[in-house]
Order: sequence, then C-alpha cells, then structure tokens
Amino acid sequence: MRVQDIMTADVESCSPDSDLGAAATIMWRRDCGSVPVVDAERRVIGMITDRDICMAVSTRNKLASQIKVSEVISGRVYGCAPDDRIKDALETMQSAQLRRLPVVSDEGVLQGILSINDVVLHSAPGRSKKHVAHRDVMTTLKVLSEHRQPEEDGQPPVEEAALI
Repeated sequence: MRVQDIMTADVESCSPDSDLGAAATIMWRRDCGSVPVVDAERRVIGMITDRDICMAVSTRNKLASQIKVSEVISGRVYGCAPDDRIKDALETMQSAQLRRLPVVSDEGVLQGILSINDVVLHSAPGRSKKHVAHRDVMTTLKVLSEHRQPEEDGQPPVEEAALI
C-alpha cells in the first residue's frame, strides 16, 4: 500500500506570516491537530501543531493573534512522498516520533497529509495490498506513545528520517 492510497489530499495550509489564531482556526474548522506551513510556491517549510500553539501562548504571555507561526515552527520538516510505501512512512513517524507527515512532491510542494489516524483506519490483521498490517501500526503507536527524553539544549535530536 502506498501513501497516496490513504492520505488526506484536501489539506489546508498557512504561511509563516500567519498568526497562531489563524492556524488554530484552520485546525478547528478542519478537525485536525496540525497544519502545514508553506511558502508562496506551496513548498512545505514547517508544521504547526495544536500543542505548539498551546505551549507558545502559555509560555510567552501573549495572545495567539500576537504570535506569528514563523516564531514557533522548528524549521525541521519530516515528510513522505505520495508513492512511498506506508511501511516507510511509518518508519519515519517512529524515528522522528511524529503522528503526522506532510506528503510532498519531489519539489517539496504540499500534496496532502498522512496521519497515524489514516493508517489505523486502514489497518487489518495480516499483510495485504489493501490494508496496513496491525503489527506495523502497533509498533508505530508504541513508539509514538513513549515519553520523550529532554535534550540538554531543549531541542529534540535530529534523526536520519526523511527530512524534506
């Protein structure tokens, strides 16, 4: 099974100049927990999550409308391509401890989002071309559920996973 078979293609994005309130509004309207951040050519330059917004607002003593998305995103983007195997995307999710990956073209242009929810909803016992193996899903969920160890500099480690 390939990423394009189960990804969400109709994805809304924001720009680095958007404020956190605008990003949160997209999440509310689309019932999602992250929004891709794209440049003028729709190349993915980051991801903003509901947790990013919550932590930024609570630690900066500012309103969401006073904080730009560019002030919060890390600049490290992990992603996958539409024709990647689901198993490879799950490995990226595991190594980077991410629940969502932007799906991008060879040029880095946003094509969609692959979330762990998409994968779980398409899983079935055993292996087949029409389903994702339960074993692969459970392995990924276990890794994603592990508590992260804080780094000395406060930043997560850079992994060898599908950086775009």
